Amino acid sequence: MGDQAQSGGGSEPLYRAFISYSHTDAGFAQRLHRRLERMRLPSPPGQPRERLAPVFIDRAELAAGSDLTAQVREALAASAALVVVASPAARASRWVAQEIALFRQIHPHRPVLAALIDGAPGEAFPDALLHAAEGAIEPLAADFRKGRDGERLGLLKLAAGLTALPLDRLVQRDAQARQRRVMAVTAASLLLSLVLAALLVFALRARAEAERQRGEAEGLVEFMLTDLRDKLKGVGRLDVMDAVNERAMAHYAGQRDLPSLPPESLYRRARVIEAMGEDDESRGNTVSAYDKYRELHRTTASLLASDPDNPERIFAHAGSENRLALIQTTRGNLEEARSRFANAEALLDRLPPGQQKPEWADLRSLVVGNLCAITLKSGGEARSALAHCREAVRIALAQLDGPDGSKARYALAFHYLWLGDAAAAAGDPALARQARADGLTTSDQLIAREPDNWMWLEQHAEILLYHARLSHRRGQNASARALLARAHADVARLVRHDPGNGYWAELGTQADQLGKEIAR
Repeated sequence: MGDQAQSGGGSEPLYRAFISYSHTDAGFAQRLHRRLERMRLPSPPGQPRERLAPVFIDRAELAAGSDLTAQVREALAASAALVVVASPAARASRWVAQEIALFRQIHPHRPVLAALIDGAPGEAFPDALLHAAEGAIEPLAADFRKGRDGERLGLLKLAAGLTALPLDRLVQRDAQARQRRVMAVTAASLLLSLVLAALLVFALRARAEAERQRGEAEGLVEFMLTDLRDKLKGVGRLDVMDAVNERAMAHYAGQRDLPSLPPESLYRRARVIEAMGEDDESRGNTVSAYDKYRELHRTTASLLASDPDNPERIFAHAGSENRLALIQTTRGNLEEARSRFANAEALLDRLPPGQQKPEWADLRSLVVGNLCAITLKSGGEARSALAHCREAVRIALAQLDGPDGSKARYALAFHYLWLGDAAAAAGDPALARQARADGLTTSDQLIAREPDNWMWLEQHAEILLYHARLSHRRGQNASARALLARAHADVARLVRHDPGNGYWAELGTQADQLGKEIAR
């Protein structure tokens, strides 16, 4: 077996992929096999489009022995990639575990992909998928579960992983292929539409197809606004986020009558505008960002007015109020900012308590944390600020083990700093010291987990500057210099990564100014 495996690992792959699955999931695995082999890949003009084939799937039930069959071993050795159908049954299958381990042994550098079909990742991913000789691994996964990627986008994600082609290129080609099919059907229908009945049938079909296409396009916009945007923020790519935003806005620019769009589409368009405003703000262009946030606010207010008891619209408008309040804080309009933060809190109080969602809790944490900060900035009552900060910390701590635990930890680091300031203002120095230390510790933990996440690194630099200033004000200049040196290192990494990011450049200016103050 060993000689055969080594031979297969060094030769040209016979199969584009090997599908590993528990026979409990055989129906999905066979359907996935058919769809992968039918898929045609993009090719240069004038050349035939290559199929993603052959793909190996073992249709035989494995015997009750303790080892893999020779056919399976040979196929693994001759495969360019491994696709694991992930489910609780797959996690419990020793055959799936053996196939993953053997494939990694033979081909340590070839891709291992996951097609998640049932259960949470922790319940569905086999241990062999998450761990290799070099340590823990985060597999590239396509989420086929209901309400997630869906079969079409999930299939395209797998194809991207198998071919190293960009996902957006495959999505574009897939849309073009579907459009060509629709055009062919339309042309045939026009030829056959000799009577009114035929014309009516064609019109109904065309309308249904347009709705389906719009639904798929909206799904892609949602992906751009959530998973893709979070990843791009983590790697600090404002330029790519611009391209994503423009692509999403192009979809809506093609709609002739915006007021006739469904409410979900109007809100999704407003969120694209919000993302563009956030990117403007990152560059220091607060005027342009403010204009975009006002458009966001106008849209969410209109949607809420038409359905005032809809929880999702209440939540959306609370987010718009929070956005406008934050930028008014940046512009120095503290009273308007306080009023809008209070509006956001009042809206969140209207959400049904029995239907709380993680994103609702995340926003409430931010809003009450912002109320703490604005109370302190505007010289308000310290005890009121302290109560808001305690509530923000409590909510964020409760979210740490949820699906957005990293986001909650990011917010928590800032909440701790404001809690420290509020405690100091309220005459509780022990709580102030502990909260401020907890803020830096929380940020340190985020950086330790993802040292190349530029959003986390930006926060880490901000918190180090905060502590350096605090130490300098107390006359502890040795500590201030040590903290400032760490902040300088963070800022230098940020600016090298993206010299065009105006906010990161401003952090560098702040660090230089503080260094001069300490040296006096």
